[in-house]
Amino acid sequence: MDSVANRRRLTREVKAALRDLNLQLSLLNRQFGTKAELKDVDWSCLDLINLHGPLSPSTLARRAGLHPATVTGVLDRLQRAGWIVRERDPDGPDRRAVTVRARRERNQELFRLFAGMNAEMDRLCEDYTDEQLTLIAGFLRRTTGAGHTAAERLAGSPDP
Repeated sequence: MDSVANRRRLTREVKAALRDLNLQLSLLNRQFGTKAELKDVDWSCLDLINLHGPLSPSTLARRAGLHPATVTGVLDRLQRAGWIVRERDPDGPDRRAVTVRARRERNQELFRLFAGMNAEMDRLCEDYTDEQLTLIAGFLRRTTGAGHTAAERLAGSPDP
């Protein structure tokens, strides 16, 4: 097999593996959401708040790629369930502005649910050298960036 054909085959294998990974992580997240009593979109927003928060609702809507009205419903559910708090800045220029913050004391519940996957990942990573892990982490970060770019393009393109 020539090098061009081999390169195409390997690229297809990587794309197929990423597609399989996406499906498996979706299934895992669905199971996680069921155990945590969170809808998929609620879990995604809570994870964004945990990773990047505190956030304004409009910033969360942009990061999640959701309509602001949808985010309002998500935040209502997360607040009722005790996962987040909405806070006003009484000294801010707009006293109506709200910031959303995760209740970090609840994170132990999330960590417990993900303990199995984290343990599996620790075992998996033991099989790789530091150099290989650096390469894999870089590839995954770049893949995340490519996904972000593709999502932005889709969001900005008119519907067919």
